[in-house]
Amino acid sequence: MTDRLPPIRAVLIAGPTASGKSALALALAERFGGVVVNTDASQVYRDLRVLSARPSADEEARAPHALYGHVDASEAYGVGRWLADAGEIINRLSTGVEPTSQHGGAAGRTPAVPIFVGGTGLYFDALTRGLAEIPAIPDEVREKWRGFGPPAALHAELSRRDPAMAARLRPTDPQRLTRALEVLDATGRSLAAWQAEVTAPTIDAQTALLIALAPDRTALDARIARRLEAMIADGAAEEARALVARGLDPALPAMKALGVAALSAWARGETSREGAVERTRLDTRRYAKRQSTWFRNRMADWLHVAPEQALELAEREIAARGLERRAPCPGLEPGQGAGASRSWTHKL
Repeated sequence: MTDRLPPIRAVLIAGPTASGKSALALALAERFGGVVVNTDASQVYRDLRVLSARPSADEEARAPHALYGHVDASEAYGVGRWLADAGEIINRLSTGVEPTSQHGGAAGRTPAVPIFVGGTGLYFDALTRGLAEIPAIPDEVREKWRGFGPPAALHAELSRRDPAMAARLRPTDPQRLTRALEVLDATGRSLAAWQAEVTAPTIDAQTALLIALAPDRTALDARIARRLEAMIADGAAEEARALVARGLDPALPAMKALGVAALSAWARGETSREGAVERTRLDTRRYAKRQSTWFRNRMADWLHVAPEQALELAEREIAARGLERRAPCPGLEPGQGAGASRSWTHKL
């Protein structure tokens, strides 16, 4: 199969939380000279370094990283902005001037391969299939629907006004129900109609290496528990308390990140450590299950592989197909860590 495919211009790595995808991306970046590009909706927020399990400063120093921690929690950063930022990164890699040196090699080591890694299926979907260009929603419309009521009320209203769209959404999904009502109210058109009109894909899937990690469920549950304990030791509860103390709108994406509610309550003395950890662990397990379901259903043509076999598979595919490299971008050289990610993004 691989001998009929064109050279690889980008690597895309999807996987549920705690599956080891960031380690895989870093290993490939070091091995082949890549730029690791965040494709996770939580890791964009600077307030969520620990809670979102962003790469450490040491990891960021080993290879260039982009779109990590560059957004304040007060912003409702979504797939449209992320896709624009990702497109700009690809453009800069295509036209950039090569840095004088790169980590792990002599000066002049060439071009970088973008390695998109994360667990947000919508971001990957937009990257490889295009995105509906929905007009901006006025603030007053957003406020109206965010304060409308519980998910059941939102679903009932959407069913009354747009039954076809309501049938596509879970009655317990307030974020997507609210979005559907906002779009309908602001534009007079169903979200389904907008979604049928998509832009051209940013990345041609035929020129990409598409990997979806499929960990054993029992092993993943154990990894989730271990990582949660490590995050707590690293200050996750204090990070959650600091975020909540800002008094931001609870409907903002950052405020809904895994662990924010439960761990901040524990940090304030409102619940026990055991209760907060168990709630966060269960929420994370459920989230990982939803991610895995998305990847199976929406990424059927990707290479689904167990995490422990993924590096060998990636190296085999790259050896068979070859890499079509891009010029590294100035300002994103290894050794600059998180600051490199922020400085690049501020230029977008």
